[in-house]
Amino acid sequence: MDFLSPEEWTAVALSLRVSFWATLVSLPFAIFVAALLARRDFWGKQLLNGIVHLPLILPPVVTGYLLLMTFGRRAPVGAWLYDTLGIVFAFRWTGAALAAGIMGFPLMVRAIRLALEAVDPKLEQAAGTLGASRPWVFVTVTLPLILPGIIAGAILGFAKAMGEFGATITFVSNIPGQTQTLPSAIYTFLQVPGGEASALRLVAVSVSIAMGALILSEVLARRAQKRVSGA
Repeated sequence: MDFLSPEEWTAVALSLRVSFWATLVSLPFAIFVAALLARRDFWGKQLLNGIVHLPLILPPVVTGYLLLMTFGRRAPVGAWLYDTLGIVFAFRWTGAALAAGIMGFPLMVRAIRLALEAVDPKLEQAAGTLGASRPWVFVTVTLPLILPGIIAGAILGFAKAMGEFGATITFVSNIPGQTQTLPSAIYTFLQVPGGEASALRLVAVSVSIAMGALILSEVLARRAQKRVSGA
């Protein structure tokens, strides 16, 4: 516990909290969008695909600014959420989770979509001929087969959320204890004389978490693949 100061631990804990909720909330939407792109042909499909991957192309600061213009307290959506539901995103940790989730969303969708496209449609059709409905086929046949892709996508989304900086600091600022995540804390310490040691410690933590996430992703994906192959 003496490795990091209380301020540094706060930034690490907040980053883990933000990344966890960003991944958890984004994952169902990522599965739905990936299934839509992989299994359906419809007008505007390429437009949807472009919108989904837009955060990967735009500068993160632009994404953060667009979020602020949409979900700020005086913005149309943000004002409605506050007046109707009492929900506030701007300059709150929930806003950091929203920004991190949006930045990691394309990676999640892409990993899951690739897994879906690798599934033989004949397996789903065979289940359908036995009288199973489409949702039931997806839950009982498709979902287990794409589990490695879902795990990989979730880990990628989590890792991206942990490292997100530009969109987060633009949308929710850099408030210690409230919105100061791990990358924001590193940036702050680098601006303070004598803060290099603190920044270096947080860099070490960041690298350790990223490596741990990648290793965990490989282990879980291999286990899931073995279960699918064994089935």
